[in-house]
Amino acid sequence: MSTQTPAAETPAAETTAPTTDESGALRPAADGYVQPAVDVPALTRLLDGRYAEVRALVRHNLVEHAEILTDAETLSRADYRDRVRDLTVVLAATGQTGMGFPVEFGGGGDVGASIAAFETLAFGDLSVLVKVGVQFGLFGGAIQQLGTERHHERYLRPLITGELLGCFAMTETGHGSNVQAIGTVATYDVATGEFVITTTREDAGKDYIGNAAAHGELAVVFAQLEVGGEGRGVHAFVVPIRVDGEPAPGVRIEDDGLKMGLNGVDNGRLWFDEVRVPRESLLNRFADVTAAGVYESSIENPNRRFFTMLGTLVTGRVSVGAAGISASKVALTIAVKYALQRRQFEVSDDGEEELLLNYGMHQRRLLPLLARTYALHFAQEELSTQLHDVLSGVSDDEQTKRELESRAAGTKALGTWHATRTIQECREACGGAGYLAENRFAALKADTDVFTTFEGDNHVLLQLVAKGLLTDYASEFEDMDQLGMARFVAGLAVETVVEKTRVHQLLERVRDLLPGGDEWDQEAGLLDPEYQLAMLRFREEHMISGAARRLKRGVDQGMPAGAVFSRVQDHVIGAADAHMERLVLEAFVARTRALPEGDQKVALNLLCDLYALSVIEADRAWFMEHGRLSTQRSKAISREVASLCRKVRPLAGDLVDAFGVPTEMLRAAALIGDLA
Repeated sequence: MSTQTPAAETPAAETTAPTTDESGALRPAADGYVQPAVDVPALTRLLDGRYAEVRALVRHNLVEHAEILTDAETLSRADYRDRVRDLTVVLAATGQTGMGFPVEFGGGGDVGASIAAFETLAFGDLSVLVKVGVQFGLFGGAIQQLGTERHHERYLRPLITGELLGCFAMTETGHGSNVQAIGTVATYDVATGEFVITTTREDAGKDYIGNAAAHGELAVVFAQLEVGGEGRGVHAFVVPIRVDGEPAPGVRIEDDGLKMGLNGVDNGRLWFDEVRVPRESLLNRFADVTAAGVYESSIENPNRRFFTMLGTLVTGRVSVGAAGISASKVALTIAVKYALQRRQFEVSDDGEEELLLNYGMHQRRLLPLLARTYALHFAQEELSTQLHDVLSGVSDDEQTKRELESRAAGTKALGTWHATRTIQECREACGGAGYLAENRFAALKADTDVFTTFEGDNHVLLQLVAKGLLTDYASEFEDMDQLGMARFVAGLAVETVVEKTRVHQLLERVRDLLPGGDEWDQEAGLLDPEYQLAMLRFREEHMISGAARRLKRGVDQGMPAGAVFSRVQDHVIGAADAHMERLVLEAFVARTRALPEGDQKVALNLLCDLYALSVIEADRAWFMEHGRLSTQRSKAISREVASLCRKVRPLAGDLVDAFGVPTEMLRAAALIGDLA
């Protein structure tokens, strides 16, 4: 990956990184290392990718309405909500929010463009982002993906323009992530040809529903379908919740009230007391009920039908992960720029204090996070392409769809956890100034905190990833709950589980390529991408097989499957996390390898090396416990991470500028002044 000498030939301790003088200017390195220069506009074009024009439109719209960042701090909650609603409709008129909908209904017909637009919108006010996501991603996406022509003809055009505002009513107070157990029921009445929507108990009320408290007119309501006294599982229905601005008959609405953040979004609770809707209100892409009360579906297995339905709604998870990564870009841009102007303490005799980013600890705090943000950007780019291909029909085989669902779940988890960690570290790196609301961190922290739990709790999402890993995306396994998973694995030979994992096959090929046989991980250079990938592949394979063995051993000992899974749950989630880290690194390595030779490639290779070695360093205790790192090599990795930080430091300002966060979105004049 890197143009530098591999660590196997030159020990990391002897690699001399460039240093800076008292003004922060770069000094030549003693070992002849040549510092690359970053072409910021070119790097922005690379990051913007095929949708540069879409991103430019969104950036322009953000600047046009930048005042909402300050309005949010002065408006009442009701006025803030109305301001967010009005701005959502204004953005719809520009075309940026409808890019994923069919052209014949006024959309752009490009799913990838819609993700790029949403990702870029996350540079701005996040209440606007979430309002847009609820209206066009969740409500609109459910109509488009779960409905058929009759629903498209009736609803798509007015919802694309923002004339018709709606909700996505899935989550219930009592059932959170366990959607299959929700308590809302839709019973078909043959005599009237209607579905009767009923909230069966108080905690079956729909909760945290965006657009419900003030602005929504319709809701896509997920409910247990009952036909002829037989339960048919969870289905979705279009249900009016307001008529002329007032709650519809039989609908009770409550406001969720003040939240930690995102108070420009009107989240609310919904209850239904025998609300009747026409038979045509069932979103019937995957199942229907005839006028005579006959249930029909092309998917016989109810579990498979449920997971197929949820799989079409994967866009939400892809979008939330992208938004988390964008929020990290905003935080890093502010913190790095601050560190390039703020001075503290004298380290030389000339009396001038040192720039914060010249301190090794400050580099260690911020620059690995910068590298990880770039890594996640390229992983997100691959995911968005995969989503576009699946939803556009370019790739429609079952395995590709399963892989998309798994990757979307895992990337969302990594991206949103990264946002939480990065924003906090950047706030601290800006000292007391970062605590002032005008410098944006207050809103960034409050508004992104929920990203780790909405569109799926991150730990639950990683369990979804683990299901696919344990049986190589076996369809019968994907349709199981966690109890079924434990029983299924218990009936397999553990060796079969391991042999089916693609990572196992990849690792065998890597062992053949690298020197030293079983000592490959001791002989290879630290900056060799095959070494870095092989380390993450080994960890992944070992954790997958270990989780399978623990599941099997517990059931073989007669323990209840649920108890076994509970005990092994941390191993299962750990395996999924290791899998995702490997995919992220693969995406980064592939992107850098595809670049032409030159400074840009050298700069991104530095970031890629920093990301890879930071991941290994963070889990070096595990690698040492499992014989993959010696004490000496572990220390060499830490030295190399520090050296890479010093090499990235002169590029840091350009690297954050390349994100293309509009100056108006940074605010933070007190922090970064002229550097904005």
